[in-house]
Amino acid sequence: MDKRFALLIDADNVSAKYIDPILDELSKYGNVTYKRIYGDWTSRQNSSWKEELLSSSITPIQQFSYTTGKNATDSALIIDAMDILYTNTVDGFCIVSSDSDFTKLASRIRESGLTVIGMGEQKTPMAFRKACDIFTRLELLEGEEENKEEAAAVKDIDKSTIEDAIVKIITENTNNGRETGLAELGNRLLKLYPDFDVRSYGYSLLSKLLEEFPKIRLLKKGNYVSVKLAEGNNVEEFVIDLVKAGGKEGIDLGILGQELHQKYENFNVQDYGFSQFKKYVRSIKGIEVRKSGNQNMVKYAGK
Repeated sequence: MDKRFALLIDADNVSAKYIDPILDELSKYGNVTYKRIYGDWTSRQNSSWKEELLSSSITPIQQFSYTTGKNATDSALIIDAMDILYTNTVDGFCIVSSDSDFTKLASRIRESGLTVIGMGEQKTPMAFRKACDIFTRLELLEGEEENKEEAAAVKDIDKSTIEDAIVKIITENTNNGRETGLAELGNRLLKLYPDFDVRSYGYSLLSKLLEEFPKIRLLKKGNYVSVKLAEGNNVEEFVIDLVKAGGKEGIDLGILGQELHQKYENFNVQDYGFSQFKKYVRSIKGIEVRKSGNQNMVKYAGK
């Protein structure tokens, strides 16, 4: 059975041009049973929304601006959200706004065990993003060029950070005797980073983004896709451990090669872009190869 969602839109903070992408995106998660939008409909600022309300079957909630600022609209949305919450007729909420006024509301709804999907423009503060289970930038849904000044204020998560998080997740599962499925990985990344979205990096699928990471390898078994650490990453760790075990004297390059091939029978330096084993070893961070008499000694110089 599909989950039921209440869609609540803050018209003061979101452009009407996003309504179709919002509804399309939300349809991925379930059925929208409440569609409400809050604002002062006597204001010219919200005139662009009026044309969209009927065609999208969204109920406008009038909230006059009795005082300067947006507190009246925000309060009306929050009160309605709590009323809907207590009816127990929905499984989650989608709150569409680009300010942090609904951070506490999102946290409160999640405390009740319901899902909170946030949507807002690039300028949306991190506090509201983090309060949601999932946060999606509206510019990504439209495929727009992001405002450079706004992008500088709230940056996408660095790819290296994502890769390190994935390596940690896979390692934890491996230590517990479990493999990591692609779907599980996606869910855990969202728990760590609610505003994580593969579209931020130019991809439509998580699997395509993972193919960019050298430490990650995808394995397909029918319709099931699992994620593992690339063997190359394990090989490097094995080399570093052997070299460290050699202490200050290090380990002979020939012996290192023998140990490596004994552990990984299919190891071939050409698979890693090198013509010689010595060059491959030197490419590993923290590793040095020095001549000592007739021997090439491999030592660990990292911290």
